[in-house]
Amino acid sequence: MKKELTYALITPYSLLKSRTGGIISRLLSLSDLELVGARMYTPSDKFLDEYCETIKGQRIGPLWKRTLLDYVNDKLRKKNKLGISNRTMLLLFEGNDAINILHNKVIGPASEHLRGNTIRGTYGDCIKSAGKIEYFEPAVLTSADKATNINQLKLFAKYALSDGGILENVMDFGINKKPETSLIILKPFEKHDPRSGNIIDMIARTGFYMVGIKLLDLSTKQAEEFYGPVKDFFNSSFDDKFKPQLVEKLKTALNKQDFPFDLNDAILNKLADQLKEPTVEGEFGNILQYMTGSEPSAFAETKKTEDGKHTICLAILYQGINTIKTIRELLGATDPKKAKYSSIRRFYGLDILRNAVHASDSPESVIRERKIIGLYKDENTCDIKQIINRYLKNCGSSRRR
Repeated sequence: MKKELTYALITPYSLLKSRTGGIISRLLSLSDLELVGARMYTPSDKFLDEYCETIKGQRIGPLWKRTLLDYVNDKLRKKNKLGISNRTMLLLFEGNDAINILHNKVIGPASEHLRGNTIRGTYGDCIKSAGKIEYFEPAVLTSADKATNINQLKLFAKYALSDGGILENVMDFGINKKPETSLIILKPFEKHDPRSGNIIDMIARTGFYMVGIKLLDLSTKQAEEFYGPVKDFFNSSFDDKFKPQLVEKLKTALNKQDFPFDLNDAILNKLADQLKEPTVEGEFGNILQYMTGSEPSAFAETKKTEDGKHTICLAILYQGINTIKTIRELLGATDPKKAKYSSIRRFYGLDILRNAVHASDSPESVIRERKIIGLYKDENTCDIKQIINRYLKNCGSSRRR
């Protein structure tokens, strides 16, 4: 069976109510589909006009077709009845029978019969009275059939640059309030791991707004540049951070050997100094390998994965007042064992290397890191557009055959 590409669009109301983490956890863990792309959108009226035309051709009952059209027109436009920002989050999923699985089994079809086994049953609402839908919040929008899916994916690709990307100028913080943007990266997780959504849910405690998102498949070259300051720190802190442990390891290993001299501390310290460079390179290499899933020896543009396991990183931009300090405090100490019990790293981190989340430590670091991973400004293209166009091209090739 040929793999299908489809989407889940988290609605503005779900984003505002901080339901995003729970929704993402469900999307990742309730199917065998693979998350392959993520992007924020503030859909324009032109986009939504065309989107409504695709709904009119969708294979669903007339009542729900009308309900979805009313929802899009009332709640998704920049000037909407809720009076909120029309931020949405697009997530692309790929897999066998993806359209049917995502729409019917994971998200759930548009219906007044809501149950907790679907995303809409848990995070959506519907009130029906006398054959009329009085209130409807779907939580997530998606396609109900293959033809509609193709048409809607075309729209997301068409408007990816004009209506999507970094949304730092859409939220209103009031007069004399100066918001800042913080970058976090959810460190490598397997494609069906719901913990990434759980972490997002914990960050929602801050009340900060998600204004950018991107799925990262870091090359070793990117990781080397991104973590360059860490390597500098390893070099400058070698005597305190690595040397004492290295001396002890040397003492344990070499004391078993028969030398014609006393293996005193002076000699061991000199040996440790000689091993400074390979020690730092080894520790730095561990970071590169963990963040990319590739061997650190060849600084290639693309990464390799082991045994078919696909690990990904998710980069998210949060905007608010004092975001950088607040989020770093919520994450907790770099070493999860030393982090507070209420912190994210205490819950989800394993050790200093695998401590669940990276967060930029200053406004300057935010800018530097965003540029490296391609989550900054002035895009000429984007991964979402490329992924969709590649899929549409393959679909066209299949039909011609």
